[in-house]
Amino acid sequence: MKHAGPQALDALEPLLAALRQEDGVREKTRGVFYRRGNAWLHFHEDPSGLYADLRAQEGADFERLKVNDEPARAAFLARVRSALRGP
Repeated sequence: MKHAGPQALDALEPLLAALRQEDGVREKTRGVFYRRGNAWLHFHEDPSGLYADLRAQEGADFERLKVNDEPARAAFLARVRSALRGP
């Protein structure tokens, strides 16, 4: 599975814009977000669709979440906000 390219990120732009508004998150390059100086979130694409890899807790592995459609993106954004609030 490859990292999301420009076209895939274009499709995710409304989601990226929402992520850019979250406190404590910094986008180092388009679609790659850091938190507390650590890689925290990035996107992938493959024939089955678009995915986000989110490290919800420090030291944890990335969890892969589908972001193919609006319901999945809304659920993903809720997951992001929950991770930002902490345990």
